[in-house]
Amino acid sequence: MTEPSTTAEHYHDPDDRRFARDLRRSAPDAFTAFLEFDRQALRSPTKAIPRKYTELMALAVALTTQCAYCIEGHTASAHAEGATEAEIAETVFTAAALRAGGAMAHGTMAMKLYQRAAAAAAQDGPTR
Repeated sequence: MTEPSTTAEHYHDPDDRRFARDLRRSAPDAFTAFLEFDRQALRSPTKAIPRKYTELMALAVALTTQCAYCIEGHTASAHAEGATEAEIAETVFTAAALRAGGAMAHGTMAMKLYQRAAAAAAQDGPTR
């Protein structure tokens, strides 16, 4: 029988990284391909973008996707690559602005869809 949950458990538990071995075992080809893709995208020595900037971009994406593990890893990597506290802070606000901008852009879609629904309702007349 499975032990009941405790209040000390949470979704973003650093110890969950140990389950990566289960992913590797259960889907070895995909796991290996992902690791190689990740290496090429983030750490290839032939990259045109300097590693510090790659890590700051990765941090911005992690902030917008809200991946706690990625935020932790890319913050540490950006620091290791020489990013300053001010650069991390600017990255945070860049991500926040883009996330807010996405909401505004989708808000225009919501307004368009609302106006279409209102026009359709006006054309069909009142319903009860």
